[in-house]
Amino acid sequence: MTARFKIQTLNNIALAGLRRFPRERYEVASDIAQPHAILVRSHNMHQMEIPSSVLAVGRAGAGVNNIPVAELSRRGVPVFNAPGANANAVKELVLAGLFIAARNLMQAWDYVRRLDEESDEVLSKEVEAAKKQFVGFELPTRTLGVVGLGAIGVQVANAALALGMRVIGHDPKITVQRAWQMSSGVQQAVNLDDLLTRSNFVTLHVPLSDDTRNLISRERLKLLPKGSVLLNFAREGVVDLDAVVDALESGALSYYVTDFPTVRLKAHPRAICLPHLGASTQEAEENCAVMVAENLREFLEHGNIRNSVNFPEAVLSRDRPYRIAVPHLNVPNMISQISASVSKADININDMLNVSRGEIGYTLVDLDKPATDEIVERIRGIDGVLSARILPILEE
Repeated sequence: MTARFKIQTLNNIALAGLRRFPRERYEVASDIAQPHAILVRSHNMHQMEIPSSVLAVGRAGAGVNNIPVAELSRRGVPVFNAPGANANAVKELVLAGLFIAARNLMQAWDYVRRLDEESDEVLSKEVEAAKKQFVGFELPTRTLGVVGLGAIGVQVANAALALGMRVIGHDPKITVQRAWQMSSGVQQAVNLDDLLTRSNFVTLHVPLSDDTRNLISRERLKLLPKGSVLLNFAREGVVDLDAVVDALESGALSYYVTDFPTVRLKAHPRAICLPHLGASTQEAEENCAVMVAENLREFLEHGNIRNSVNFPEAVLSRDRPYRIAVPHLNVPNMISQISASVSKADININDMLNVSRGEIGYTLVDLDKPATDEIVERIRGIDGVLSARILPILEE
């Protein structure tokens, strides 16, 4: 394979991921002017002009709010992410949040830190006299409601069961894969409102979208048993923050544990705000970088698509050296028009894959002869085709 791809990095990406790009085929740097792909973590791509050379964008993480996905879809550019690569890191942070809230650990730690007694004897007496104000409770027999049963939610649910908690889950879009991974001890809520009324703790693991914005609203907060704990390690916007503050003030919520600090929340005695630590482990950063790097390579070299947020999954075994990849709108007669464009050049189609996701379609075509620029231009001229490219020739 002689193709050389250029990858632009917009943030520091873990070396474990960058090493997945062979140097003889890839140039990876932060200052590349016309990249074939972009690797990003937190950089705000809404504020940048994305070069027309870009064929794909890879997010070394799960959320893609910092990427203009809709615009890239219109250009026929898939956006890849790394779902589940940081699941264990987030799961551990959620469990920490459960313990912090149940045992009043932050308040207890802050109390001891502020004591200015100079002798251990006096300090010991102060601590013994004051510890009653930090009495908490144990997790077994308490009920945890898990909203969203993807990679993270399932791990949280299983871990909470192992701690002896009762666990209720809700996710109308749960996949078969995640259902197999989830313990049979997790109870199914009829709906979100049912989950809220039965839970002492609620942890959120849903993406931010039009459907989930303010999912935990003022009305829904009223469904929680008095003194419940709400944990948000998903996205800030899935809760109504004004309503959460009011619930903390009234005692309806005993704690709000979140990875998304705000000016209003950070000093509240019943809000435990962490500085977006969800995926902040060396292992998670490496897992995310490796997963997205491998998916980018598979797309750039073979046209296959895995873990894209805007394109369908498309995996066609690469048994022949000559392949064309065609992102297009999901409209009738697309396959016949692509096939006709190839047959005009007297080239036989050996294999083909056509898949779709919403308005986006994607077609891979394997040929018995090398594709020509004329064929590609003919395909690009089809109404509804977003782009077309010849894949690198496999070494025979």
